[in-house]
Amino acid sequence: MKPGRVRGTALAAALGVVAVLGFQGAANGFGADDLDEQAGARYQATGRAKAPVEGKVHRLALKPKGTGKAVLSQQDTKPFGLLGVSWMDPSAQVKGTIEARIRDAETGKWSKWITLDVAKPGLDGKRPGLHGATEPVWVGPSDGAEVRVGGGTGELPAGMELNLVDPGAAKPAKKGDLAAAPAAFALPAADPVPTDPPTVPPSVPGPDSTAPKPDVVSRVAWGADESLNNEGPIYLPEGKVKAVFVHHTTGTAYECSESAAIVRSLHVFHVQTNGWRDLGYNFLVDKCGTVFEGRQGGVDQPVNGAHTYGWNAESAGVAVLGDYTDEGASPAALDAVAKIAAYKLGQYGGDINGTTTLVAGDTQTNFFGTTFTKGQSYEFKTLSGHRDGFNTQCPGNSLYPQLGTIRAAGPAAGLKITAVNGAAPKPGTPLETTVGPVSLSWSTTTAPALVTKYELLVDGAPVVDAGRATTASTPPLALGNHDLQVRATTTNGKVATSLPVTVVAVAAKDITFVPVTPNRLMDTRTGLGVRTGKVPGGGAVTLPVTSPEMKNVTAVVLNVTATNPTQASYVSVYPGDASAPRPNASNLNFTAGQTIPNLVVVPVEDGKVSFYNNAGSVDLIADITGYFTSSGEGATQTSYGPTRLMDTRDGLGVPRQKVAGGTAVSLDIPVAGAKAVVLNVTATNATQASYVSVYPGTTTAPRPTASNLNFTAGQTIPNLVIVPVVDGKVSFYNNAGTVDLIADITGYFSDSSAGSTQTNIGPKRLMDTREGLGVPQKPVVGGSTVTLQLTGTEGVLPAGVTAVVLNVTATNPTQASYVSVYPGGATAPRPTVSNLNFTGGQTIPNLVIVPVVEGKVTFYNNAGSVDLLADITGYFSK
Repeated sequence: MKPGRVRGTALAAALGVVAVLGFQGAANGFGADDLDEQAGARYQATGRAKAPVEGKVHRLALKPKGTGKAVLSQQDTKPFGLLGVSWMDPSAQVKGTIEARIRDAETGKWSKWITLDVAKPGLDGKRPGLHGATEPVWVGPSDGAEVRVGGGTGELPAGMELNLVDPGAAKPAKKGDLAAAPAAFALPAADPVPTDPPTVPPSVPGPDSTAPKPDVVSRVAWGADESLNNEGPIYLPEGKVKAVFVHHTTGTAYECSESAAIVRSLHVFHVQTNGWRDLGYNFLVDKCGTVFEGRQGGVDQPVNGAHTYGWNAESAGVAVLGDYTDEGASPAALDAVAKIAAYKLGQYGGDINGTTTLVAGDTQTNFFGTTFTKGQSYEFKTLSGHRDGFNTQCPGNSLYPQLGTIRAAGPAAGLKITAVNGAAPKPGTPLETTVGPVSLSWSTTTAPALVTKYELLVDGAPVVDAGRATTASTPPLALGNHDLQVRATTTNGKVATSLPVTVVAVAAKDITFVPVTPNRLMDTRTGLGVRTGKVPGGGAVTLPVTSPEMKNVTAVVLNVTATNPTQASYVSVYPGDASAPRPNASNLNFTAGQTIPNLVVVPVEDGKVSFYNNAGSVDLIADITGYFTSSGEGATQTSYGPTRLMDTRDGLGVPRQKVAGGTAVSLDIPVAGAKAVVLNVTATNATQASYVSVYPGTTTAPRPTASNLNFTAGQTIPNLVIVPVVDGKVSFYNNAGTVDLIADITGYFSDSSAGSTQTNIGPKRLMDTREGLGVPQKPVVGGSTVTLQLTGTEGVLPAGVTAVVLNVTATNPTQASYVSVYPGGATAPRPTVSNLNFTGGQTIPNLVIVPVVEGKVTFYNNAGSVDLLADITGYFSK
């Protein structure tokens, strides 16, 4: 060792252990009894332990020198790296001072005298073969020793001897092995499972934690010789870690490449010298932040260690390698302690920065003079130092004040979902909800000011950024079983994730449609329904959409129009108020100055829906054309087509002529009993900017102020329309100029018992050719199709779906074209109708209600190439 490497004072603590993932191993064969020219490198971890490393204990008897005195004369020894003094009777007391010094195997120089503290007997219970001993001290590669005992009165215990531990070494590293850098590596290692364990673990595997599990160097990776202890672990009586006690191991300065050798030395000393069942600590941490597994089985289980006398039965022990009497632990070590402590406590709902109650296992006094009585309960900080429970200086005068830093470094604690739709979740019991928004509440014991944001996870994927100021949200759920979690990020950058709550989303029964005469509910230009003024980028407005006569509304049908945008952007319409979870799906896409409408079917939360604008500013208009209800008073849906009913260019359904400005044409709907009809209406060949309104009845019927299509001269634009049918007719009004109109029917609503009812499940993105979601990752070229599987093993919907509601968006088109969406696979008959019409470079959406055949729908592009997106908002089934 280097001059000055040994500290003059060595303070101790016998502690507990924990499991870990891979670590670079030790090297250079320092397992031999004879010294060689590379003695200083023998314990360096330049390779990774691939097999158990056998350590050795060399014992040298001390010679009595009168009352209270004994010595071991300065002498050559076999190689060792750790030492301690032991005696036969574990209950015998040594009055006086035990000191040792060593000779550095590399420099040949002798160290200063090191004071060895006496360890508390009985830390690992009453066992045959127990010995009394000092705390072990790491001294590094050494080949000479000297001991002196003195300053006390009375007889010394019998059988005093110096125990020198050679931890052995792994095989030298081969070319390509892990570098000898002071870091932990996440290399998997399956530790041996003890046979015939004396107890059964509380659960297998151990419980999940709200805090992430850090990388842990396993016993296999640090080369534990499991032949020393084959008894297996004992588990905490209540199966719960309620506190973590922090220790230090004492000893000289060390290199992080020696850490595995130090851990092996402690293991050998605790078992072969102390007579314990295993290494005492549950985990060990070095100054470079590497975490090592200590006592067997304790990584994910509540294993009883031997670290804090009187409190082992309810706690875990983490030892920081080194002596922290004069200097504090490194930031890396403090961070590692925080990570492993937060993980263990998070398995049982503990707060690293909180308090807990522990029952004293014995009557004793701690370092601060506080007396504990066996069987009585006492409050402790959940992360405490060894000296808080026992009369010791451990974890050192410089490390102990750093415990506050460790406590503050933890993630949000006690994070859990407290209610789903107002009901408290029970472990192992799924909660049921209807498809659509689900109400979640959660809590944490961490102060609100320390949380920077909450995120909601559905099946492990983030769906909502709930911000920092709320502990409630309403994420939408699709049909099926889902694991819901909350993830919290605190000001220190740490992340905690609640344990999952399983929620089963089922289809609401008998959801039917009630058509209404188109009626304007919102216009930001005039302040109708919301405040006057454009919706800014990143902002949202909330619109109440229900009225007293609308009963049990589950979703509304709105024709939403964006106008006067200052730049390219998109609008998302979603349930609830503006602070509710916002989906990643969009409903309208537009460029600066463009006016564009789209039909939206959106679930309703608390009678409200919200409108979000991504960039720039834009005026928004919303016209209601109907709503869905669970009261059973509405109409059922029947798929029909798609079939073209009207084309003014050909004289289909109406006279063969453009619709002039200020006039209307009336169309017969060839479906008996239809209360409302679903039409894809397209305007083309317009001579000037105008709008079209579709309304129930004949041309002389009252015409609403609402519009369904807005267009400019020469533009071709479609929009889906759901319009009531009166006297078997609907009418189409053009405001200005002349325009050709086309109408394709895709379904209708009636009182028929054979019709289908509706289920809300969105909005949720099902297809994106840009990312390969649902279909291959490539644009759809002209004259070709892509097919989206909606049911079956590759689908997301249950069998029996008759039609699906999709918001389809075309983007990145290379030239003018159109897209048709139709039922079935690519070989199914393709209708002549179109659903989207676009020009090169344009992004345009349109709502589509399309029948489902064999669980599939298909998308056809006519020319050029185009990327297609499809967001589901609901479906119909019988």
